[in-house]
Amino acid sequence: MELPLVVGVDGSDSSLQAVDWAVDEAAHHGLPLRLIYASLWERYEGGRPSLSTERPAEEVMAQHIIASGVERAQRRNPAVKASGEVLPDEAVSALLRAGSEAWGVVTGSRGRGELAGLLLGSVSLAVAARAVCPVIVVRGSEESRQGAFARVVVGIGDGAESSAAVRFAFREAEARGGALTAVRAWRTPAHAHVDHPLIVDDAAQAHEERASVNLDDALRQAAREHASVEVRRRPAEGPAHRVLVQASADADLIIIGAQRRHGHVGLQLGRVAHALLHHSQCPVAVVPQRV
Repeated sequence: MELPLVVGVDGSDSSLQAVDWAVDEAAHHGLPLRLIYASLWERYEGGRPSLSTERPAEEVMAQHIIASGVERAQRRNPAVKASGEVLPDEAVSALLRAGSEAWGVVTGSRGRGELAGLLLGSVSLAVAARAVCPVIVVRGSEESRQGAFARVVVGIGDGAESSAAVRFAFREAEARGGALTAVRAWRTPAHAHVDHPLIVDDAAQAHEERASVNLDDALRQAAREHASVEVRRRPAEGPAHRVLVQASADADLIIIGAQRRHGHVGLQLGRVAHALLHHSQCPVAVVPQRV
């Protein structure tokens, strides 16, 4: 059975943007779309005896939100098979459970009722940090959400956490018919011979060359498997979180890996992932590396 793309809905503008993006993503990959609205009304209403024939207001609202979301998805692309479900659960738990049997989970950047000034909602952050499947937080400009740049960006980090993200990035670029930019940030240590400019230049060149080698190593296998994808390698000087936030300005999607560590619950989202989830100018995909 083909795994669905799951999208969390709650009636907020942010979740409606997530639905639109998820419909397009499902179409790119030929996936069914499953819309989920998590509501605990049954927990509080279900145990109370009632002589009223009217349905609880929360139940009516939940069914309206999910039906409206499915209708919106069908209007956007009738070819995408969309279904909806109200789950009697807390939002994070519902999306994590659904994500265990999903191609990916899509959320908006903020939920209904959260403060407008928040950069990222608590549900989106918790799901991105704990899901076992890729999580895409839909944020950024309308241009990027609509795929106007025809460019996917992947951040190449240290260690093995980049490999799943690289494979995901190549599949995304191939499905969208766009280019893939792989970014590896590098920095010259602050203590590197500050009194000798020529030595500093040599050190900078060495770090940049090492970043280029890291890029080649990380991309080699996936590039062979997706030969049609145009790949641009970009070693960039500066802190990784700043470099990648800047790279998101003209991208349709930016992808970062995260690794599940033994002895920890969930993924370990570092400074780079947090910076992108809070400040990216395009949708962000967090791809877990299963170890």
